[in-house]
Amino acid sequence: MSAPADTWPGRGLGLPEAGPGSLASPGRRVVALVVDWLACSLVSYAFFHYDPVVTLLLFVAEQVVLVATLGGSFGHALVGLRVHRLVTTTTPPPPLAALLRAVLVGLFVPALLPGGDGRQLHDRLAGTVLLRRR
Repeated sequence: MSAPADTWPGRGLGLPEAGPGSLASPGRRVVALVVDWLACSLVSYAFFHYDPVVTLLLFVAEQVVLVATLGGSFGHALVGLRVHRLVTTTTPPPPLAALLRAVLVGLFVPALLPGGDGRQLHDRLAGTVLLRRR
């Protein structure tokens, strides 16, 4: 059964179909995730002999600090995305929501599972939404 022609991911959340303020596409999400993981891997390699636990902790720390303060990570900024609280879509999530989101992204499985309204499971559980900035 296919969706009606006038629906799009994010419509039920009151978001535009395309352009700034629309939901991030899966491709942009993956690119942002890869950029963030590579950046953390480089730091881990340079200072911690590429310890996998340290790499994961760096990744989670980067996500929490940058998402809670700037509204997005290095990867998000590179591909033109921003994390917002769902209730406002104009402000970054509070630190606790950013922490929950980062831990779930660090587990990778929730980041790959769709949540039904166009958001991934980690965003649904954290009450956040990943939107296009441009």
